[in-house]
Amino acid sequence: MVRLILWINLPKGEMCGDMEVLIRLETEADYREVEIVTREAFWNVYSPGCVEHYLLHMMRQSSDFIHELDIVAEADGKIVGNAVCVRSYIEGDDGVRREVVCLGPVSVLPFWQRKGVGRKMIMRIVTEAQRLGYRLMVLTGDPLFYSRLGFAEVWKYGIRTCLGKISPALMVYPLNIADMKECQGRYFENPVYEADMALADDFDKMFPAKEKMVDTPTQLRLKELIMMEADLN
Repeated sequence: MVRLILWINLPKGEMCGDMEVLIRLETEADYREVEIVTREAFWNVYSPGCVEHYLLHMMRQSSDFIHELDIVAEADGKIVGNAVCVRSYIEGDDGVRREVVCLGPVSVLPFWQRKGVGRKMIMRIVTEAQRLGYRLMVLTGDPLFYSRLGFAEVWKYGIRTCLGKISPALMVYPLNIADMKECQGRYFENPVYEADMALADDFDKMFPAKEKMVDTPTQLRLKELIMMEADLN
């Protein structure tokens, strides 16, 4: 069955630096190119090599994948970025389970990083998620970057990890919610993010070989953020 998704009021393009960048929905014809972009964007960033392109491949097959929030950034006819979302949930302190949007991975080719491409994709997703009526967006990322986009560390709103811990890398963006107290509780990430490393390695063999590096600055930053996780006092 063909899935048809309409994006309301999508502009022709936006400027990123000196280049016009088109923000649009991903199509099935884009899948392979986007997986290549994702691999290039995350290679050696958080681990030697990366698994994000495999995660993306598996996410598209999940019933929790939000096709209306699956966008690409295109420049000069080539895809330079991608951002996707899935449904996750918060188990509220009041006993109510509430659905939330989980953003990620957000991929931008290295040449296009720090040119505003990621920001434009994320803000487009925020706007569309609000229009669709989603209440809250959650992501795992570096607060040094995402705080500049309006995300806040979840502990400020009484949200913890599924293990009840405070994590500086877990961040939240209110969408259509007036009282954040309604979402106090434990956040459960969608299981689709739990990559089978053996299958991920097999999937990566379908791409050109690349050198894997250990202890890159971003890998060390991730270790630092993990060490900062704490139990809720």
